[in-house]
Amino acid sequence: MKIAVIGSNGQLGSDIYEVLNESYSGKVMGLTHNDIDISNLDSVNSVLKEIKPNIIINTAAFHNVPLCEKEREKAFAVNSRGAENLAKISNELRAILFHFSTDYVFDGKKKRPYIETDKPNPLNIYAKSKLEGENKIREIAEKYYILRVAGLYGKYPSRVKGYNFVGLMLKLAKERDEIRVVDNERTTPTYTKEIAEQLSLMIKKEPAFGIYHATAEGECSWYEFAKAIFEISGVKTNLVKAAPGEFATEVKRPKYSVLENFNLKREGINIFSYWKDELRDYIKSLNL
Repeated sequence: MKIAVIGSNGQLGSDIYEVLNESYSGKVMGLTHNDIDISNLDSVNSVLKEIKPNIIINTAAFHNVPLCEKEREKAFAVNSRGAENLAKISNELRAILFHFSTDYVFDGKKKRPYIETDKPNPLNIYAKSKLEGENKIREIAEKYYILRVAGLYGKYPSRVKGYNFVGLMLKLAKERDEIRVVDNERTTPTYTKEIAEQLSLMIKKEPAFGIYHATAEGECSWYEFAKAIFEISGVKTNLVKAAPGEFATEVKRPKYSVLENFNLKREGINIFSYWKDELRDYIKSLNL
């Protein structure tokens, strides 16, 4: 078996590559943007037809949310046409396609955890392009898994931000006398290593094809997340709830984007633990 991990130098892709390489050593090929441009069908064809993978894992995306508003064409080229290209080649290679999507496909009005059958209603260009990518895969691919994730953090930095939320909070604690974080947006922080291990199990178990939510258990606000980071790490700082609208931006985001892993649980393969337990494991690995 051959596995191609697209975006293998990203925050999520790095962990996926490492975890899979432990089980399938020598059979996992990591591909970065320098190796493949998923928005270009010729690039996708030439690279993947040479490798001939049995499994294609796509973590590549244009996920700078504010920049997506300004560069709409690029957002849809990568997040939608890229997904379409991978769906086409996966069929030609008779490969299984794993594609990562986002909690942002929902508008947050439900106010309780979203399951896979809930109707999406994206609020911004990033989310709209990701949903269109999902729909392209559902229309075209014969064997696919779409995994929606949220609130990612891991040991490798984000290629867009250069850090994750945990790293940012710990950095700011050293630089500022006061840290202000919003308390009116709720999500589920999720450790990328847990997602990688969940994906590895899905490869082994081969559950029904379709959409899967893949996040830690439970939920919290970003303020509650920050508070837990400082409590678990033992870092003392003055954490304050930001006033409503204090960090307002022109980009609309869902105020509530918690996902429920309904399909993973239905299949009996959900391995995710409570978000705060995952956070403890991650912070322990930092050796602060």
